Amino acid sequence: MSETFQTQSFGGTGLEPRRPLFSAMWRGAKGRCPNCGEGALFRAYAKSVDRCGHCGEEIFHHRADDLPAYLNVFVVGHIVVAGFLLVERVTDWPGWAHLALWIPVTIIMALALIPPIKGAVIGLQWANRMHGFGGEADDVADPDIDPRQHG
Repeated sequence: MSETFQTQSFGGTGLEPRRPLFSAMWRGAKGRCPNCGEGALFRAYAKSVDRCGHCGEEIFHHRADDLPAYLNVFVVGHIVVAGFLLVERVTDWPGWAHLALWIPVTIIMALALIPPIKGAVIGLQWANRMHGFGGEADDVADPDIDPRQHG
């Protein structure tokens, strides 16, 4: 049984040079343009810019959608549950004390991690030339929707 494996290509022609995945994700996590690392990636809390103010790279067509929220729940949930179990193991706190500690910790961590996680997802998409970062536009399920309005 003979199989031929093709190199996976998300966008572009497949002949372009590879983009650095981890540095693009790191730049995005720091809130910087995944291309140049200089321009701001967000204009508000987690609202991405339309294009980089430094290098001009278009950012508006990213499709981070719900992945940052899912990753946030995964990371925060594991940290908070592990912390709760550790504190429960070594202390004898009443339930109200746990609530007083873990509810604010959960909210603060969740809010603090959304922008870096979203930036890393945008960097991932840029590095893999996904969702318009490869030069061609994605097909939109509803052509009346402008992707610039949903960042």
